[in-house]
Amino acid sequence: MPYQDLQIHGAVAMHIPELNIPRVVIIGGGFAGLNLAKRLLGKGLQIVMLDRYNYHTFQPLLYQVATAGLEPDSIAGPLRKLFKEEENFFFRLALVQKIIPESNTIETSIGNLTYDYLVIATGAKTNYFGNEKIANAVFPMKQLPQALDLRSHILQNFEKATLVKDYDEKQSLMDFVIVGGGPTGVELAGALGELKLHVLPLDYPELDFRQMDIHLIDGNDRLLKGMSEVASKKALKYLERFSVNVWLNTTVTDYDGREVTLSNGKKIITRTVIWAAGIIGNLIEGIPKEAITRGNRILTNEYNQVVGFENIFAIGDIAFTKSEKYPNGHPQVAQVAIQQGKTLAKNLISMIKKKGKMKPFEYKDLGSMATVGRNRAVVDLPKWKFQGMFAWFVWLFVHLIAIVGFRNKIIILLNWFWNYFTYDRATRLIIRPFFREKMQNMSDSYFK
Repeated sequence: MPYQDLQIHGAVAMHIPELNIPRVVIIGGGFAGLNLAKRLLGKGLQIVMLDRYNYHTFQPLLYQVATAGLEPDSIAGPLRKLFKEEENFFFRLALVQKIIPESNTIETSIGNLTYDYLVIATGAKTNYFGNEKIANAVFPMKQLPQALDLRSHILQNFEKATLVKDYDEKQSLMDFVIVGGGPTGVELAGALGELKLHVLPLDYPELDFRQMDIHLIDGNDRLLKGMSEVASKKALKYLERFSVNVWLNTTVTDYDGREVTLSNGKKIITRTVIWAAGIIGNLIEGIPKEAITRGNRILTNEYNQVVGFENIFAIGDIAFTKSEKYPNGHPQVAQVAIQQGKTLAKNLISMIKKKGKMKPFEYKDLGSMATVGRNRAVVDLPKWKFQGMFAWFVWLFVHLIAIVGFRNKIIILLNWFWNYFTYDRATRLIIRPFFREKMQNMSDSYFK
């Protein structure tokens, strides 16, 4: 098990003071948990946040870390720093192992903790659709360490390619397969296309980058299935400018670390398959089976209360709240998590202070967007859809203001300016060499 140093067997090591005020335990420091905690501060509550990492990750920009566009710490905000001046807020680095609702207790790697109110904001992990062989051979894109592993692997491949004479072996090192045509897959393909055209040829002049192939594979009949058709068509057009090979209505049936087998019978030789094909809820042991639905999501009512419980809530990607407008649950995107965190904060305060009734959660769709290299993006707003350079500037602005921390905003802005005007990526560093065995031993889950 990773992070074994966090485990203190048989010891209660939380050191959380017992106060005569309600204790709210939040599992997960993602978009949902972070926004909830911010709005519970100063409300006469003790807030305890648990996570396996001591930072919040801005996941929409993970692909830029993986492709050497940003430093890893620029998209991460230390959780302790974000709440350092709050007297009744406590963060603990821990692996959450089990929930025991009967006694209002959770078991973790550093001991047990009781709660008055529990909020599960554990998010989601990569969905390999039950194929363990593929899971052990591909690169996921859900966590910062995974993005760093991918960056090292990409650069190591090109270093090896300079030493290889065999044509097929060199191709396997220079070719990339991305599985999943959602925003992450499309943005990754565009970023690799930028590297191919503007960056890598200067680093490796001995390699012929006309031989570098980028494949994007998706099982749907168009890219960006959750966005408009005009956005899908425009994204496809942008990717074609990078000579990305887009395979629609196609799935990956097998991958052994060297050869990808597609559902249409096609085989692609590559050392790098990046998996962005779907997510599945990050469950914790102890949730009753009747409260778990498809995609390993937790069933909640309109107030985000877990079905069957009054004091346990679920928000973000892990939550499944069925409504007339969203019969299959809300989309698993950051805006849902952020809005649920804000709404639940108000409802918890109303519930605990007994001031007014709780209000049902109503998702306000603010739109979707994806970027495909410099000067190219697609944006779908509720009443307006646009593409191209203006959409790209909108994408930059929205992501910049959403980053946690003023320092991070400045660093990212400077990086983007540098990258734009110099066609350079300043973080092409192999800080820690990647080895496949290491990834196979790392869990993709937050808590197991």
